[in-house]
Amino acid sequence: MSVVIINPNRTASMTVSALAAAERAAPGVNFAGWTSRLAPASIQGPADGAAALPPLLELVKQADAQGASGIIIACFDDTGLSEAREIARCPVIGIGQAAYHMASLIGDRFSVVTTVAEAVPVITENIRAGGFDEQLLEVLAADLPVLDLDPPRPHAYERLAYGIEQALESDPEVIILGCSGMVSVIDALRPDCPVPLIDGVSAAALLMACIIQLRHAPEELMPLPK
Repeated sequence: MSVVIINPNRTASMTVSALAAAERAAPGVNFAGWTSRLAPASIQGPADGAAALPPLLELVKQADAQGASGIIIACFDDTGLSEAREIARCPVIGIGQAAYHMASLIGDRFSVVTTVAEAVPVITENIRAGGFDEQLLEVLAADLPVLDLDPPRPHAYERLAYGIEQALESDPEVIILGCSGMVSVIDALRPDCPVPLIDGVSAAALLMACIIQLRHAPEELMPLPK
């Protein structure tokens, strides 16, 4: 079965964007995109995350029961990640979690540019809990509502570009874009950024491809992206 990318909010266009980004990053993997239609329209802080949790976990159970090869939770807050890992038999990773691991392999210092101020404490705590706090320089909010990213509003690029400029002042070796919706603008931002930019969806897709490779016998391995 496919690797199931679960969007914990109900905005289907964000599911489509995340699925496309994953397929570009790891074309050797069969991905499917699922939308949590009973969840809030976006997740911007703890209250939205709590409301999104029950329908998300139902989708995790469904994907696992249908034999998913893996599950990616496509919210940078890693909403429900620990709970999902407890109930699923297949590997489950979050896009925030994947981005931190990828950044730590590329450089010793990273910063995160996210959407709104409400997301900053959640992301900061996840980084601490994951053991990456010594590598974190700062988490910055671009004052950009999640739903302004997909499709991108005219001001989305400018606010994120300014957030990246602020992040660069701390001399990071890597900058992480802290929202799944930022896959829609990352290609436009990369040419003007002097350090690597990471989006969590692509990082999670690549790591899941590796996980699947390692979990299967050699004759069953699917090809990794060239």
